Amino acid sequence: MKIIITGKNLEVSEGLKSAVEEKIGKLEKYFSEDTVAKVRLSVERDRQKIEVTIPVKGNIIRSEQTSSDMYVSIDLVQEIIERQLKKYKNKLIDKKQNAVSFSDAFMEKAEDDEEEVKIVRTKQFDIKPMYPEDACVQMELLGHDFFIFCNAETDQVNVVYKRKGGTYGLIEPEE
Repeated sequence: MKIIITGKNLEVSEGLKSAVEEKIGKLEKYFSEDTVAKVRLSVERDRQKIEVTIPVKGNIIRSEQTSSDMYVSIDLVQEIIERQLKKYKNKLIDKKQNAVSFSDAFMEKAEDDEEEVKIVRTKQFDIKPMYPEDACVQMELLGHDFFIFCNAETDQVNVVYKRKGGTYGLIEPEE
């Protein structure tokens, strides 16, 4: 597994780099050799934040952790990703096309403590063409944290969502 480390508002020291490589490197046993883990370290005021994104075929494994100490954040993010992988392993096995990104040893090991994902409600609605700003207004009117709509500019399905700090995000499909 290859680890790409970047820093925002901080210089990535050798100590931080080796801590990230050690902790995130422990995840290597779950992935194939050609998997790339993108790690972004940042500092905002007194918050030490780490974001780890691991694209695997058809999915993204991601965790973001914040604390007052970057080394604590690194430990937390590694634990969260490991827990996510164990939780969703059987889902990955069921969808064999996704399994190529993971190591054979991980895919063959049995997990007993898996929680089943249950969909308890299904909704259907018309997706109307609108601009992202209008979708944000509609989302606020409904009191939701996200809103799915057809983007009037691109004619593609998009999602707007509320972010921390009262801002909004837009999710668009890749071309």
